[in-house]
Amino acid sequence: MERIQKNFGFGFMRLPVKDGEMDTAEICRMVDVFLESGFNYFDTAHGYMDGKSELALRECLTSRYPRDRYVLTDKLSGNYFHKEEDIRPLFESQLAACGVPYFDFYLMHAQSAENFQHYKDCRAYEVSLELKAEGKIRHLGISFHDKAEVLDRILTEYPQVEVVQIQLNYVDWDDPAVESRKCLEICRKHSKPAIVMEPCKGGSLTNLPAEARRELEALDASPASCAIRFAAGQEGVLMVLSGMSNMAQLEENAGFMKDFCPLNEEELAAVDRVREILRNKNLIPCTACRYCTEGCPRKISIPDLFACLNAKAAFRNWNADYYYHSVHTVHNGKASDCVKCGKCEQICPQRLPIRELLEQVAVEFDRK
Repeated sequence: MERIQKNFGFGFMRLPVKDGEMDTAEICRMVDVFLESGFNYFDTAHGYMDGKSELALRECLTSRYPRDRYVLTDKLSGNYFHKEEDIRPLFESQLAACGVPYFDFYLMHAQSAENFQHYKDCRAYEVSLELKAEGKIRHLGISFHDKAEVLDRILTEYPQVEVVQIQLNYVDWDDPAVESRKCLEICRKHSKPAIVMEPCKGGSLTNLPAEARRELEALDASPASCAIRFAAGQEGVLMVLSGMSNMAQLEENAGFMKDFCPLNEEELAAVDRVREILRNKNLIPCTACRYCTEGCPRKISIPDLFACLNAKAAFRNWNADYYYHSVHTVHNGKASDCVKCGKCEQICPQRLPIRELLEQVAVEFDRK
């Protein structure tokens, strides 16, 4: 892990898109600025950006820079293998897609009580440890979405795990559904450094309601700065990832993370007030990971519809209705089209009652 420069990483999950395709020219520029700013950690997974993330990483990073200029993380995702024999071919295809001879970090993706059993049944940890012994993986880790007690069990059963990627932000810190703080404590208990995902909760903590934004602006602090620095300032955090979708986001984040300073007491108090404002609005805690959309039989763009409902609750303006009817449901299903098959809930890292929430969306937007 000694090759990591600074504690801020570029997540290849929400990349810029132009005319429906990856905007590789813009991604190249973002990669260049990121590296020039002194950072070198990149994170991807096989299914990100509808399977195009790894390929974009090869085109925009690995084919343009020598291997020692960057640290690269990829993941073994459970929906791409069904038996042990599937794992090695999948892994080799990921190396080829990324254009590298090895991964610095390889994570067992989205571990939970249910998912962990699938990985055990297929000996995924054992196969990955074999790949590590062969030099194709430098560090074995997990990404995790479940309660702290499940994380404790996994790390006890597989002490070979070297790093844990957890969801951590100031809204989820003591949320009983996510247990960010408790999960970080389990990482420290097992002496495993933590990599933070969703520090801005899928962008929710950068697009704050006006009253919440004012709490931070009074301190001359941006919402992104407060969210990312809150996560990076926690004991035991090795790296904070941000999925940046344009140059402006990258430049802002790189600017305050170059010379990182944790939140001071005044900023922490402001963050506490923002947290209470958000809790009082009862917003849907969706991070827009989009895992739920892949298997939806009615092609409902679930995270976008949740964002519309959240926007309506937070801002009460016409924009939410416009985006719902004129953007997100033009070529995809409406909330009322849900057939309640439950596939979305089975894969949701946040454990959201998606079918029930879609009913709420339908009441707001479909039944008028």
